[in-house]
Amino acid sequence: MSSYAQKKGFGATLWDYLTTVDHKKIAILYLVSGGFFFLLGGLEALIIRIQLAVPNSDFISAGLYNEVLTMHGTTMIFLAAMPLIFAFLNAIVPLQIGARDVAFPFLNSLGFWLFFFGGVFLNLSWFLGGAPDAGWTSYASLSLHSEGHGIDFYVLGLQISGAGTLIGGINFLVTIITMRAPGMTYMRLPLFTWTAFVTSALILFAFPALTIGLFLMMFDRMFGSNFFDSAAGGNTIIWEHFFWIFGHPEVYILILPAFGIFSEIIPTFARKRLFGYSSMVFATVLIGFLGFMVWAHHMFTVGLGPIANAIFAVATMAIAVPTGIKIFNWLLTLWGGSISFTTPMLYAVSFIPSFTAGGVTGVMLASAAADYQFHDTYFVVAHFHYVIVGGVVFALLAGTHFYWPKMFGTMLNEFLGKISFWLFFIGFHLTFFIQHFLGLMGMPRRIWKFLPGQGFETGNLVSSIGAAFMGVAVLVLLYNIIMTQVKGVKVGNDPWGDGRTLEWAIPSPPPFYNFKQTPLVRGLDAWWLEKMEGKKEYTPAEPLGDIHMPNNSFLPFVISLGLFIAAFGAMYRVDDKAWAIPVLVIGMLITLGAMFLRSVIDDHGYHVHKEDLLDDSDKGGNA
Repeated sequence: MSSYAQKKGFGATLWDYLTTVDHKKIAILYLVSGGFFFLLGGLEALIIRIQLAVPNSDFISAGLYNEVLTMHGTTMIFLAAMPLIFAFLNAIVPLQIGARDVAFPFLNSLGFWLFFFGGVFLNLSWFLGGAPDAGWTSYASLSLHSEGHGIDFYVLGLQISGAGTLIGGINFLVTIITMRAPGMTYMRLPLFTWTAFVTSALILFAFPALTIGLFLMMFDRMFGSNFFDSAAGGNTIIWEHFFWIFGHPEVYILILPAFGIFSEIIPTFARKRLFGYSSMVFATVLIGFLGFMVWAHHMFTVGLGPIANAIFAVATMAIAVPTGIKIFNWLLTLWGGSISFTTPMLYAVSFIPSFTAGGVTGVMLASAAADYQFHDTYFVVAHFHYVIVGGVVFALLAGTHFYWPKMFGTMLNEFLGKISFWLFFIGFHLTFFIQHFLGLMGMPRRIWKFLPGQGFETGNLVSSIGAAFMGVAVLVLLYNIIMTQVKGVKVGNDPWGDGRTLEWAIPSPPPFYNFKQTPLVRGLDAWWLEKMEGKKEYTPAEPLGDIHMPNNSFLPFVISLGLFIAAFGAMYRVDDKAWAIPVLVIGMLITLGAMFLRSVIDDHGYHVHKEDLLDDSDKGGNA
């Protein structure tokens, strides 16, 4: 146990987490919050599948189904996948590059609390008159005419949450550019850090498009403008452009870190260096670049014309090439390796064919002529989930097992992990494989019920049974997590035994300062190189000295809380509620007051003396 932990006492208090600016604690906040929203989105998915399990079902009403469908997609993309990705970015990237924290610790905390309050605001819609009901894409032709405040919750909640994501993306860009350890050139960056770097660039350029679209939607809904109302001279298709200029890079914002996780897991458990490192870097950057050139393949049927359709069809097919490079490099890394089929490795190996299947149907959808038949059918639902679940969710589950010991200092049970994997893997393919055929048979997506005799009965029943398997798998994982933490058996620096990058060179969980001396990076797979020379510790690039660390702050929480309060005032002002304007003003005063305090407080952080670091290392921390 470190001397720092001894001084603080066992376990972090609620105040620690409300005020922390430590990237490792913020990672845990993202993991817990994203995990909660993942369970919520999964529950909504099960409700959808129960409704569609049998023909002519009346399990829920049509209106409630639209709300559940909308909230499932919105929650899973914005409130589950994104924060869980940020959990791993926060937990691992600073360690991989040999940094003591991110570039802007205060903004890192602010980014989390903005996401959290935005997500809470959106889900309060269930209790305050109804959730949004226009689909997760919230097309203007539906959302402008949606009654109640459901869409207003969507617009304001995603604005607050999206601001947090944008802050996080900028933070990681600056961190990776400026805080790499000596010797950590760009072509020595671990693949996960490379994917984090490109993902952060995508966030920087993609999220403003969503922000602008949401602002315009807010003005249409709440202030009487007509940006998207075609009856009043607006253009409803412009919303689709704004949304998908964000929405398709968003797919790569999710999948690139997933690629990065698998690019760490596969070499670790194949006991081989990643095959074709430089081509993997090239493919990652190319995917990021091409990701902004394919958005209109979601809009082949809106009437853009043959030239536009052809350009976007070709660009969409082209993006399969760098993805194919990655698939072959992972396979060639496995080839001839001494493979250990741990739980993370099972997810990684099963990801390759699962994601490839999703990619193949993506190329089918890229053909504009064929897309006229596939569009808005369950074929698209199957394709999308093969990519997002077979890619992103598999990676999140693999990453949870792989990085859990580094984040918490304990090892998830492998037997329970493998039970959870097989349940999830079988359930996933049962659920979504048959949906390709339902789509080809003509079953529309977003449908509330189907009638007997349409030929959809067997496919939907199988799909719903598969969803139940996935639900049980998640429950097994939850049980595994709880039992692991209750037992509290501690593990060492490199519990898998084959760690290749710098995060495995320091104690598990890492001390609050990460590295007592900044490491010297002497090549790709920096920690593996040190181990091959028989070293027990990384080679430092500096003598032992005092360390400067940032102070905790309650202000990110207060800034976000103020916007949360102000959003209610802004929304109910439309209804002429007497209290709406005062609530709006109070919320903005809280936010602006906290921002003013931040600007005038002379916060220089604190120093950790080298004598304390010597005490810390002498007592262990990797027991």
